[in-house]
Amino acid sequence: MLMWNPWHGCHKISAGCRHCYVYREDAAFGTSTPTNEVRKTSSFNLPMKRDRKKNWKYPAGTEFALCFTSDLLIEEADEWREEIWDMIRQRTDCRFFFFTKRIDRLAQCLPSDWGDGYDHVGIGCTVENQDRADYRIPIFLSLPIKHRMVIVAPMLEQVNLRKYLNPSLIEEVSVGGESGKYARPLDFRWVLDMQAQCRESGIPFNFHQTGSYLIKDGRQYHIPREHQHSQAKKAGLNTK
Repeated sequence: MLMWNPWHGCHKISAGCRHCYVYREDAAFGTSTPTNEVRKTSSFNLPMKRDRKKNWKYPAGTEFALCFTSDLLIEEADEWREEIWDMIRQRTDCRFFFFTKRIDRLAQCLPSDWGDGYDHVGIGCTVENQDRADYRIPIFLSLPIKHRMVIVAPMLEQVNLRKYLNPSLIEEVSVGGESGKYARPLDFRWVLDMQAQCRESGIPFNFHQTGSYLIKDGRQYHIPREHQHSQAKKAGLNTK
């Protein structure tokens, strides 16, 4: 999966944003512009780049992960987004994925030819607790999207998604904990419960990240950043 960040920066809108990794990384590496100021990057036209022979630099079949240091639907990018849709429209030989906490803005941000969705675009709705799940997911399921997934991350509490888990609408549910020094802990029981919900509904489940602090069998474990993905995989819960 190739990261495509046409703009950088975001502002926090809900509880899951409190310890955002983008803010943390900007603070660690230094940036001349505050993280909450959205600005275009040098990667803006990444999918359209060509090599010296005028061939696509990124060939057919490339999968692009879009806006992982911002949000595709953020208000500050309204004047740039149509250019992004145009590039996506031109590269039907590739696949594009983006996750958003702003699913309530999608309808007003879609291109005029979207119809019932682009075949090569997948959208993930991110939720962190029951309140945000009950607000965002009904909106998400009401919109014309060809490929949907739900991302419960950072998972801050036990979340019940049973009334939303329709396998004809949702292709996957992925769960992850929060990273960083001040991360809120993930209780392994919440993960097991979500896997059970997905198993009951026939939707593939993915435990993608433990987070920095995992509670299991009454004990809290600190898991270094470099092991959080591998430890989640070792749990053996994934059904995808």
